[in-house]
Amino acid sequence: MTTSLRSTLDFLLYSWLQADALTVRERFADHARETFDAVLDTSERIAREKYAPFNRLVDNEEPRTETEPDGTLRVVLPQATYEARRAYAESGLLSAAHDYDIGGMQLPYTVEAAANSFFAAASISIGSNLLTSGNANLLMVHGTDVQKRVFALNEFNGRWSGTMCLSEPQAGSSLSDVATRAVPDGADFESEPLGPRYRLKGNKMWISSGDHELTENIVHLVLAKIPGPDGKLVPGVKGISLFIVPKKLVDNEGQLTGERNDVALAGLNHKLGWRGTTNTLLNFGEGKYPVGGEPGAVGYLVGKPGEGLKCMFHMMNEARIGIGMAATMLGLAGYYASLEYAKNRPQGRPLQSAGGKAGKDASAAQVRLIEHADIKRMLLAQKAYGEGALALNLYCARLVDEQHTGDAAAADEARLLLEVLTPIAKSWPSEWCLEANSLAIQIHGGYGYTRDFPVEQYWRDNRLNMIHEGTHGIQAMDLLGRKVLMENGRGLQLLAGRINDTVQRALQVPALAAHANALAGALQQVGAATKAAWATGEPTQALANAVPYMQAFGHTVLAWVWLELAMATLAVDAALAQPASAGRWGAMQFFFRYELPKIGAWLGVVSTRDTTCATLPEEAF
Repeated sequence: MTTSLRSTLDFLLYSWLQADALTVRERFADHARETFDAVLDTSERIAREKYAPFNRLVDNEEPRTETEPDGTLRVVLPQATYEARRAYAESGLLSAAHDYDIGGMQLPYTVEAAANSFFAAASISIGSNLLTSGNANLLMVHGTDVQKRVFALNEFNGRWSGTMCLSEPQAGSSLSDVATRAVPDGADFESEPLGPRYRLKGNKMWISSGDHELTENIVHLVLAKIPGPDGKLVPGVKGISLFIVPKKLVDNEGQLTGERNDVALAGLNHKLGWRGTTNTLLNFGEGKYPVGGEPGAVGYLVGKPGEGLKCMFHMMNEARIGIGMAATMLGLAGYYASLEYAKNRPQGRPLQSAGGKAGKDASAAQVRLIEHADIKRMLLAQKAYGEGALALNLYCARLVDEQHTGDAAAADEARLLLEVLTPIAKSWPSEWCLEANSLAIQIHGGYGYTRDFPVEQYWRDNRLNMIHEGTHGIQAMDLLGRKVLMENGRGLQLLAGRINDTVQRALQVPALAAHANALAGALQQVGAATKAAWATGEPTQALANAVPYMQAFGHTVLAWVWLELAMATLAVDAALAQPASAGRWGAMQFFFRYELPKIGAWLGVVSTRDTTCATLPEEAF
C-alpha cells in the first residue's frame, strides 16, 4: 500500500502542485525536495512500523474504563497506542509547519498534510492527532502570549494533548443551545496570568480523546456561556465564549500543580468505527474534584467574551479538512486492499461469443477477479474517488501555504478559495470515499463482509466522517447558504475563474477537449442553479435541497481536479507509457463519463426549488 501511496503523493506534490518551488520563499528557504522527501520517508516508516500492524488490535480492544480505589474512572488503552503516539510526537510532526523558535520545522503545510496521510491510511483510530494540532493552532492565533507558551507549546512538543468540547447531550450540532455556564471565579478573576479565570459547569458529549493517559495532561477547549446581569444565558451563538480547561491544573510556567481540575469522565461512547480513539462524555464542575473546596471546573477565557464560536471555527475548519483527509485515506486503504484481492483471487470465467450469443466455457481455467469488466468498474470508481479526493485536500493545503506566505493579493484569494472549498474538502471525501469502501467490500464478495479482511473495518471507520465536525447537511447549508454568497459571491467567482482557466488550457489538448467542454457545461449548470435557488430570496426554499447542490458542486470541483491531473500527467508522460500515468488517465475518463453526468439530476431539484422533502407532513411518514 505505502509504495502506491508514495508514488501518488510524489506526483501530486511535485508534478502537479510544484511544492518544491515553495523553497524559494523566505520561510521555507532552508528546505529542498530532499528534506521534504526525508519527512515523507520518516512518516511512512513510523506508520508502517507503529500504526499499520496494530490497526485491527485497537479495533478489537477498544478503550475501556477501570475504577480506581477512590472511585476515579481510568481509561485503559492497548500498549501499542502509547508507542505509536510517542513515535509520532518524537517525529516533530505535531508542530511541523510552525516556527523554528517554538520547536517547529517551518515545513509547508502541503508537505505536513502529505506526511500525515500515511498515518491516516495505516490506522485512523491510532492516528487521530489532528485535534491536538488544531487545538494548539487555535491558541497560537487567538490566545495570549502566556496561553501560547503554557498550553500550545506543550501540545506541540507532545507533552500534552488537546480536545475541543462543543456538543452537549441535549444540543448535538445545535450550538446555539449550549447550556454549559461559565461564571467569574472571584473578584480579581481578570488578573490571572493564564487569562480571565472562570468556573464552568455543564456536560459535554462526543469528545474525542477526552480522557486517557497517553499524555501527562489534556487541554480541553470548551464552549460555554457567561450569564448576563440577570443570571440568564444569552440565547443563540452570540452568547458563546471559549475557555481553556486543563484536566490537571498548571502554574504560569506550565508545570503541573498536582491538583486535579473539576473535570470528570462520565463514560465512554462505544462506536461503530474509530474504536481505537477514546470518545467520552465529560462532566465539568459537578464537584467530584472540587478546586479549592469549591465545585466548578477552572477555565481561562480565550479571546473576548461572546466570541467563542469565532475562535473555535479556526479549529473547526482545520478539523474539517483533516476529516476530509481521513475519509480520503480510508477510501484509498480500501482501494489498495481490494486491488490486491482482485489481482490474486480466481473467480469465474470470461464471456465468450458463440453464434452471436454470450456464454462461458466451463472447462476453461478460472480467471482472476480483475479480468472482469465490472470489477474494473468498481476499482476505477475507488481510484477516481480516492486519488481525486487526495488531490483536492492537498490543493487546499497548498492554499494554506499561499495564504500564509504569498503576496497580499494571492493570500487574500487563497483565503477566499479556502472558504468556498472547505465544505467540499470535508464532505465530498466523506461521502464518496465511503462509497469506495462499500465497493471494496463488494469486490471481496462474502469475504468482505467478514472480519477476515480489513475492508469492513475501513467502511465502519469511514462512516463517522459524514457526521462529525459538521454533518453532511450542515456542510451543505454552509456552502449554499453562506460560502457561495459571501463577499457578494467573490469566492465562487474566483473558483469559477480558476476552473475556466483550466478549461481553456485543456481545450488546446485534443484528447481533453471534450472533457473540457463537459466541465465548462457543468460549471455553467452550477452557476445557474445557484441563482435559481436564491431567486425568491427565501432561505427555506433555497436550502431545501442544499445536499444535492453540494453533491453537484463537489462533482464539478472534482472534475476540475481530474482535468488538472490529466494535464499534469501528459506533461510528464505524453505517451501515457507508464502504468501510473495510464491509471490516472483511466480514472479521469471514468470520472467524466460515469460521474460528472450525475449533476443534472442533482441540480434539477435545486433549480426548481423542489419542495417534496420540505413540505411533506410528518403524518405522511
